[in-house]
Amino acid sequence: MILEIKGLDKSFPQTDHDKIEVLKNLNLQVEVGETVAVVGQSGSGKSTLLSLLAGLDRQSSGSLRLRDQEISAMSEVKLTQFRAENIGIIFQQFYLMPHLTALENVSLPLEMFGHKDSLQRAREALLQVGLEEREKHFPHQLSGGESQRVAIARAIVIRPAILLADEPTGNLDNATGVQVSNLLFDLVQTTGMTLLLVTHNTELALRCSRQLTLQSGTFQ
Repeated sequence: MILEIKGLDKSFPQTDHDKIEVLKNLNLQVEVGETVAVVGQSGSGKSTLLSLLAGLDRQSSGSLRLRDQEISAMSEVKLTQFRAENIGIIFQQFYLMPHLTALENVSLPLEMFGHKDSLQRAREALLQVGLEEREKHFPHQLSGGESQRVAIARAIVIRPAILLADEPTGNLDNATGVQVSNLLFDLVQTTGMTLLLVTHNTELALRCSRQLTLQSGTFQ
């Protein structure tokens, strides 16, 4: 098992005496290599869940274990290191650094932690997503589909145990979205990574081995 959630709650204070409950008593187990889609309407808590899984936010209560490590018990320094070694994240927005080339964007997660082979691994990741000939191009010189492929390369360059994807085709046209989703699932199958995908796209969700519906902060 790679991920285990028990009794997970997340709330945000609204007033001094009131709070908004976004996630309520969530329980989930995900096996190594499994592909899981989380679907639900806007405001159902999907992005909040992904932020907790990525260690970008902390739960209010409950347990969240990734690779048998309790994320909430980690210091910020340890959590940052753990995320850099284990968790790949793909967002709906590409979040590429505009002043860096495709190669430099992909190598950045490795450069930050002093990997000596960061450029070589970045080139390998760009090759995996079919953009080896675009490594010297800047984000403004890339199409939307190419930009998302660079973002995928950046997520997989650390060779993560789990890949978290938040609406990875949401900003792409249908044809480009299909190409990117094909690439994503091919990479997951080839590498054996675990995938947890948040999406509104029913067709994309059905490509996962399991689909979960998040409604009013709980799994239905």
